[in-house]
Amino acid sequence: MSRTRVKFCGLVRPADVDEAVRLGVDAVGFVFYARSPRALDADAARSLRRRLPSWVSAVGLFVNELPQRVADTVAAVGLDVVQFHGDESPAQCALSLPSGLPFWRAVRMRGPSDLLESAGSFGAAEAFLVDAYTVGFGGSGQRFNWSWLPASRAFRLVLSGGLNPQGVGDAIVQVRPDMVDVSSGIQGPDPRTKDPALMAAFMAAVMQADARLSTPDVIGSRP
Repeated sequence: MSRTRVKFCGLVRPADVDEAVRLGVDAVGFVFYARSPRALDADAARSLRRRLPSWVSAVGLFVNELPQRVADTVAAVGLDVVQFHGDESPAQCALSLPSGLPFWRAVRMRGPSDLLESAGSFGAAEAFLVDAYTVGFGGSGQRFNWSWLPASRAFRLVLSGGLNPQGVGDAIVQVRPDMVDVSSGIQGPDPRTKDPALMAAFMAAVMQADARLSTPDVIGSRP
């Protein structure tokens, strides 16, 4: 049974990056969307990127950014993955990326057809990140109807939207994502901080859910 991978997104403080690494996350997300309260510039993100060991991926979140700006930020920061969270076309995604750099396509879910339609259009995507639909862009912090997700998938799935330490375990058991993504669910006193206790509780809940899935009465079943 493979374990569920974890991405902490919207990190802006060195202490939060260090704690995420200590807890064993697989990826850290940096937001390059000016309207987000967690937005970073390339210089700040580069400083945080240097704190990551080689086994923790740096993911950059962009929303309808010019392809050259994306490419310049990727090079300046040293990003491992680009997450397109706006209305970018497949062609725009391709123009933004250095050769061979993987990207994830964010899908803002309004119904059961959204993910399959996006998967059909973005065949080059390494993974699809599913989140609740909101009028604005960036992470929603809200949960959508998980029954909209197909039980059988030919692509990697990153589950986002309204996850927190109390609910991520049920999300993993029900959806079986390849990765879970959290930002507001581990937030501290303001949007630019993370709460170490919530970060640790989230990681513990993921491990507990993976342990549940490894038991014989759960393997092979899907509610």
